[in-house]
Amino acid sequence: MEKDAEYYIEGIRSGDRLVLARAITLVESSLAEHRELAREVINRLLPDTGKAIRLGITGVPGAGKSTFIESLGTMLTDKGLRVAVLAIDPSSTRSGGSILGDKTRMEKLATNESAFIRPSPSSGTLGGVAGKTRETMLICEAAGYDIIIIETVGVGQSETAVASMVDFFLVLMIAGAGDELQGIKKGVLEVAEAIVINKADGENIKQAELARKEYQAALHLLMPHTPTWTVPVLTCSSLEQTGIADVWQTVEKHRSALTKSGELEAKRKAQAKDWFRFLLDDGLKNWFYSDPRVQQEMPTLLTRIEKEEISPTAAAASLLKMLFNE
Repeated sequence: MEKDAEYYIEGIRSGDRLVLARAITLVESSLAEHRELAREVINRLLPDTGKAIRLGITGVPGAGKSTFIESLGTMLTDKGLRVAVLAIDPSSTRSGGSILGDKTRMEKLATNESAFIRPSPSSGTLGGVAGKTRETMLICEAAGYDIIIIETVGVGQSETAVASMVDFFLVLMIAGAGDELQGIKKGVLEVAEAIVINKADGENIKQAELARKEYQAALHLLMPHTPTWTVPVLTCSSLEQTGIADVWQTVEKHRSALTKSGELEAKRKAQAKDWFRFLLDDGLKNWFYSDPRVQQEMPTLLTRIEKEEISPTAAAASLLKMLFNE
């Protein structure tokens, strides 16, 4: 039997994990009727959203993101907080192995009743962020989760897309892997709220401290994106559970500072408007390419471009004019 909006809304508000999982599947669906229902559910749940701390975590390969998130998440649930982890998965939407992988990498957190882990396929979306991540985050907030953690696929220029939907953007790094500064792009540094060097344990402690100083020096060359906050560089060990509390204290300190200045509210409003514009751009692009006239004319124009019978500029203009009857 097809579920209606009331089923999802009541289930989410009551904290039913099964309904929450089904609602996220609904949001990720490409079927038109599912999209329509998902829009209704999210719109009606909006008054229940906005109370959680939104934390984005990215990092270079091998930085230990999953171990770090499990350590942080376990510490937070021990404090009585509810944590939702949205792990952006670069694999196929048809692959169930990725889900098993996330559950395995965060085995302790996956069995924690106060935590919810949901892998989401990125499906090629720019920035390593699943196209529906923002909606999924809102649903988790409506379900009563206090902390929403978005784990992204890696680090790079486009990866900064995650910063446009979170309150605090954390970049996880490691020391002892060659020239540390080669492993991170300037664009990521410019939007980071904190840089954390993981695996600062055993013989690696000295290297981690050296890397911390290098990053601190690099950050001084950049203009701060807000006068309210100076980006700190911290060290921690997810394995030994050291420095994790300091990282969380930094997140809370940032939230307090931006709430007091009014920047947090302004930031979230700006993010909502940015998301609106992104959805418009994405919707127009899909609408354009799915038009039968465009699909019919496109191969001919591409062939003519290859043969240099028409310039790309003229070809694009002719297609747009045809579609908009100009």
